[in-house]
Amino acid sequence: MLNNFFTPPCLTSDGVTFTVTVEYKFHDCLVSQEALYNLCQSDDKKLDLIATYCAYEAKIQGVARRLVTAGITGSPILLGPQNFR
Repeated sequence: MLNNFFTPPCLTSDGVTFTVTVEYKFHDCLVSQEALYNLCQSDDKKLDLIATYCAYEAKIQGVARRLVTAGITGSPILLGPQNFR
């Protein structure tokens, strides 16, 4: 979904939501819990997902920007483990 403002990362029951900017437009995204567990190679369900998001933020946002540029749409754009292989 396109929005008109930046929103900081936020923990949800599905993962972490965040915003990326591509060509001066804001896009809402969600990186799934499973993707975050895979990124840090952990099965610990008590993992701090916001801290994990912050540790991999550059990689996550880069993938999100590439998806937007490729024409992937959604509200939010979903990033799952398959996007980080």
